[in-house]
Amino acid sequence: MRRLDLRSTDEVVLPRAQLDVEHALEVVGPLCDDVRERGEAAVLEYGERFDGVRPASLRVDPARITAALDGLDPAVREGLTESITRLRATCEAELESTVVTQVADGATVERRIVPMSRVGLYVPGGLAPLVSTVVMNAVPAQVAGVGSIALASPPQADHDGLPHPTILAACALLGIDEVYAAGGAQALAMLAYGTTSTGGSVAPVDLITGPGNIYVAAAKRYLQGTVAIDSEAGPTEIAIIADDTADAAFVAADLVSQAEHDPMAAAVLITDSEALAEAVEAELERQVPAAKHAERITTALDGQQSAIALVRDVDQAVDVANAYAAEHLEIQTADAGSVADRIVNAGAIFVGPHTPVSLGDYAAGSNHVLPTAGCACHSSGLSVRAFCKNMHLVTYTDQALRDVGPKVVTLAEAEDLPSHGAAVSVRLDR
Repeated sequence: MRRLDLRSTDEVVLPRAQLDVEHALEVVGPLCDDVRERGEAAVLEYGERFDGVRPASLRVDPARITAALDGLDPAVREGLTESITRLRATCEAELESTVVTQVADGATVERRIVPMSRVGLYVPGGLAPLVSTVVMNAVPAQVAGVGSIALASPPQADHDGLPHPTILAACALLGIDEVYAAGGAQALAMLAYGTTSTGGSVAPVDLITGPGNIYVAAAKRYLQGTVAIDSEAGPTEIAIIADDTADAAFVAADLVSQAEHDPMAAAVLITDSEALAEAVEAELERQVPAAKHAERITTALDGQQSAIALVRDVDQAVDVANAYAAEHLEIQTADAGSVADRIVNAGAIFVGPHTPVSLGDYAAGSNHVLPTAGCACHSSGLSVRAFCKNMHLVTYTDQALRDVGPKVVTLAEAEDLPSHGAAVSVRLDR
């Protein structure tokens, strides 16, 4: 990993990958338009081109989903069950309730929580079958009370054009039987626009959630407005604030863990300790060659998006981290909790040496579908709230309207919208 020395400047901007969402939009836009025009035929063609296989049908036979669960390794099933249990607990605790406010006698405003009617969940399956992402998408949707859930995951050439069997098994475990063998931007366009075909139609969804590569993130941006999205969750990122109290082996392992996802993954260490930087570099030299996906990891760590940033002190480290707005931010410093309290931009924060990002990927009870590419400065990680809408119900009695009505008429006239006032006056004159 290269080093960036920020100690003598007030610079807080860290580099990201050269290929960004804006550039990917140039590819994704025409593809999404094609899916809108040609539907299933276009989805199948793009799947054959990008995934190397053309499934017999986009819709996965529910019997194949059930069979995948029957063949699932019991230990994997146990792990998934624990992940579901922990995430469901946090989702249930976060679920907002209806609130009724009496603003005056006879005047109430109810803030009603309404679940989305239909949502589309995306689960990547390219370099790794992200079975945990099934859990992270589906559990909050189910806790929110979503009535219709469709899930898309890329077809696999090694599995008869179906999504990976562990992904199908997780769907069965969660009771999801509407699953499509479609990946990438074409899958998101399919969910957003819907399709019709002799083999059955795909009804359009109201919301699309889930992570993916840079083209999936670009498709979300392109489709936003046609559908709601959770966030632009593209190639993964980890940033670590660490001082001389950190364990170099822990820090290096955590950088490697996220670099394992994707050659475009970003791994950033922000430290005020040259000794730690050197120790981490030594650990990377030891750990990376021993990793199963060493080539992918090396590409990510050597990329423009990854670096060791040397800072003057923890204060500057906090400034750099807030400017970077990482998807995952670890704090491995003395008094890590106090440092974490100063972070305002991050998808999720992992506090202390015994809270690695990998824990959050699977069984912390948090969600691992998080905003990337700096979007954490304005977007949140996936939660039960993403699957709900707030709707106001306003109820006024005759007397309550009479109490405030003249003020409404005055304000309407101040805006030169007299008919607005007339709609109130006609009631006051009765």
